[in-house]
Amino acid sequence: MKASTPVGDIIRAQAYALGFDSVGFTHALLPEQIRTNLAVFLAECRHGDMRWMANECRNDPCRLWPAAVSVVVLGLNYAPAGDPMAFLGYPRHGLISSHARNRDYHSVIRTKLQALGQWMYATFNTEVKVFVDTAPLLEKPLAQMAGLGWQGRHTNLVSRRFGSWLFLGEILTSLALPPDQPHPAYCGTCHRCQDVCPTGALTASGQIDARRCISYLTIEHKGSIPAVLRPLLGNRIYGCDDCLAVCPWNRFAPPTATTDLQPHFSEKCLDLAILAGINTTSFTDHFRGSSLHRIGRDRLVRNVLIAIGNSGIETMIPVALARLQDSSPLVRGAAVWALSRLLSREQFTTLRTQHLPEEQDVTVQTEWTQGEMYRGKTSQ
Repeated sequence: MKASTPVGDIIRAQAYALGFDSVGFTHALLPEQIRTNLAVFLAECRHGDMRWMANECRNDPCRLWPAAVSVVVLGLNYAPAGDPMAFLGYPRHGLISSHARNRDYHSVIRTKLQALGQWMYATFNTEVKVFVDTAPLLEKPLAQMAGLGWQGRHTNLVSRRFGSWLFLGEILTSLALPPDQPHPAYCGTCHRCQDVCPTGALTASGQIDARRCISYLTIEHKGSIPAVLRPLLGNRIYGCDDCLAVCPWNRFAPPTATTDLQPHFSEKCLDLAILAGINTTSFTDHFRGSSLHRIGRDRLVRNVLIAIGNSGIETMIPVALARLQDSSPLVRGAAVWALSRLLSREQFTTLRTQHLPEEQDVTVQTEWTQGEMYRGKTSQ
């Protein structure tokens, strides 16, 4: 190592050596406008049930760690090799977002972040704190400030080199690193991401209402998904890539070279009939080590039953019928909705007469009583 080599260049080279695809530096202080935008977002309750977003540390990295002077922002390319929306045309199969078709990215990027953090501590005798997106940091604004890309109209980071496919991680350090130039926005007049959003979660002003976002509804939301939005989920059972996939900048993105981020779910793993019948033990066996494991068996089966209801495939009726006896009210309620979509009005009424008197959960009772309203209903 040459003494004349700038510290930032040394850190950048080590990050690339560890497998990161993008590296940048910025101050550990967010501009006032970003703080204001967050306050408005929270005041309008567009964060849904994600109460952690209201953590005051989000608008100031120094609240997380007062010794922080600089932020090292790192990106890891997870671009898929094929069309991430291909399975939308296969109603018997569930569509899983590209970020979850592999090993849980939190563990993948955390391992690399920790290795870089330990190297920085040993090399420069500096304290560091490592964060993935489980911590209350506004990582996308930090990434734009550090020059990795810009926040597109879908609110995600867009890179000229990697499109919309970058996982982000951060290292707070007491080192005073020269900041990179903030990245200018290059969306121009394009609004494909806003136009393609199935639920209209993206507003004309480039904001998002998480309460309508399929990724939020299928991953973060723990309760019953609003009935008016269920038909718009299609066969998406974990996340949604629509707004990311249509971004024109993706044409420059090479497929990920990180082995742990390459898809490993087979077509059989995504069969809706099989997934609907999965129990907790099988769920753990199938999805341990993946992002899907984070939502648990009941929420996944909830999503699967909504996809079955949207499939229009009558041979799926026995699959949904079997879940009426499930121990989870969340699953039973989703099964009722699926059957309300697949059965004739007369068949559903007969089934309701048989099951409603025995149902003890209020939310499932509501599904039974409102079932006829769901038939063919879509959001306006």
